[in-house]
Amino acid sequence: MYNVGDKVVYPMHGAGVIDSIEEKEILGEKQSYYILKMPGEVKVMIPTATAEQHGIRNVIDKEQAEKVINVLEQDETEMEKNWNKRYRDNMEKMKSGDIYEIADVVRNLSFKQKEKGLSTGEKKMLYNAKQILVSELVLAEHSSQEEIEELVDNKINTSYAMFRTDTNIDVSTESIVNKFIPFNSSNTNT
Repeated sequence: MYNVGDKVVYPMHGAGVIDSIEEKEILGEKQSYYILKMPGEVKVMIPTATAEQHGIRNVIDKEQAEKVINVLEQDETEMEKNWNKRYRDNMEKMKSGDIYEIADVVRNLSFKQKEKGLSTGEKKMLYNAKQILVSELVLAEHSSQEEIEELVDNKINTSYAMFRTDTNIDVSTESIVNKFIPFNSSNTNT
């Protein structure tokens, strides 16, 4: 049982605060509902009796938040090459509501976006996963959304630079211009 003011996470929606607990009659049945205030002034109603089945959980603490941020600092985990299978795998991670899995999705898709770009579906997934991640870290770290977004972006950019830019550079040291216009230093007309 949760109380008014508790910070909770609703999988696929992010973190919010229990604004109130109200009894409502829906389809002729009276039930008690948690009214969650989510980022962007969105309110969500979850039946109190089935909240756990819907994946409602407490927001992580500051120590766990540090571990989540550490996930962003790691190299990407292996993902399917087939975008359809990769999409399904990442969707399962997001539906789990596990913040570490969501951080993994954010990092992996961010890396993929920097390397090759993403399909429209994966771009939307990255956006949603990032919003879920940020919403929970804002409450766990008692920070603003802007500060957490900047932190997440900086951690991903740093880890990408560390794990990708030095190892997977596919550009030869020869200038692209030199490939098409041969310059011979002994044969230049000035």
